[in-house]
Amino acid sequence: MTAPAIPASGGYWLRDARIPGTPAERLDRVDLRIERGRIAAIAPVGAATDGPSLDGGMALPCFVDVHTHLDKGHIWPRSPNTDGTFRGALSAVMADREAHWSEEDTRARFAFGLRCAYAHGTAAIRTHLDTYLPHGRSTWRVFAELRDAWAGRIDLQGVSICPIDRLAGEDGAALADLVAEHGGVLGFVTRFAGGGHDAIPPGFEELLDHAFALAEARGLDMDLHVDESGATAAATLPIIARTAIRRRFQHRLQVGHICSLSLQPDAVINATIRLVREAGITVVSLPMCNMYLQDRTPSRTPRWRGVTLLHELAAAGVPVSVASDNCRDPFYAYGDHDMVEVLQSAVRIAQLDHPLGDWPDTVTATPAAVMGLPERGAIRVGVPADLVLFRARLWHEFLARGQSDRIVLRGGRPIDTTPPDYRDLDALVGIDAG
Repeated sequence: MTAPAIPASGGYWLRDARIPGTPAERLDRVDLRIERGRIAAIAPVGAATDGPSLDGGMALPCFVDVHTHLDKGHIWPRSPNTDGTFRGALSAVMADREAHWSEEDTRARFAFGLRCAYAHGTAAIRTHLDTYLPHGRSTWRVFAELRDAWAGRIDLQGVSICPIDRLAGEDGAALADLVAEHGGVLGFVTRFAGGGHDAIPPGFEELLDHAFALAEARGLDMDLHVDESGATAAATLPIIARTAIRRRFQHRLQVGHICSLSLQPDAVINATIRLVREAGITVVSLPMCNMYLQDRTPSRTPRWRGVTLLHELAAAGVPVSVASDNCRDPFYAYGDHDMVEVLQSAVRIAQLDHPLGDWPDTVTATPAAVMGLPERGAIRVGVPADLVLFRARLWHEFLARGQSDRIVLRGGRPIDTTPPDYRDLDALVGIDAG
């Protein structure tokens, strides 16, 4: 796509753009006025007589990626998951962390992921950070450095991740203090160290109550990895919802994955969704990673996509996002921190179409609200002119191609959309440049 001739300074009209309406599937044809890096006016198409034209192409707000793992990213070449399973991923990451995760190594891979996301048009990211003390302190230092360095380009939030039993005792308090010190979100997985999401661990309810107390005492939001398997016995989501209701939890609470929910009996599904809605919980689905890991058996075609009940949750009024999750690490061998790919994949995997409705909001407005970012995720007067422009004129055209010719505007000016070269990481991941 040839970039419109965006003025180097001053205000201008961006003419003949299609922007999401209500529902988001509806595209309104408008002229956008850009002044001082913000959207100053939205007028009916044809109101402006000068300025660059999109020729009816789509303009979306820059994306919000609300569930990633930037500290793990891009280790696949040196630590592949040889069988593609969840347990294989755990083992590979644990070994790689012990062997390689210096601050220099983490910083370089983390920054590489940010560079990819920025080039593709993402303006805000929430990343989970492996927080196993004492090593987790160095990871959070790197996070804080990069959050400051990328301020104004990517709004970055950090979330702890560790097995829930790591939150017990003095170590749990120290971990929660570390999160609070960095303005982060308290997170964990609903399994014990060394185990999988196969059943509810013994003593889980007491530990969960303790985790809520840690968050409440520090005024922290929570973001949990929940029931990431096909085991219906791993039904911790209802317990989480009931705990939030009983404690009248006042902060934001998001859960991710909840893969096993889709395999529960209908009565359990309906009761669980009612609890989730009552508790005010938001849900993020990771369709690419879940489809990659779940129901994987050697030499057998998977029978199940591993994705949670997006249609049913949304129909019940539960806010739902989709996100990129892992990229080029043992939990997902592929990905490029590209929210266009995430949305396209989610639509195809979970049949979020006919009608498309408001599903595009799952990568813009909904995750922006989860992250507490009122100026992200929408195109309206007064917000930053952070836009992704496409030659595609219709959602069908948008969903049919990879959109490699997109243009990204930050503060109303085009940026370089060239992703970083994988060769930048050769020395870290052990690829011989020769």
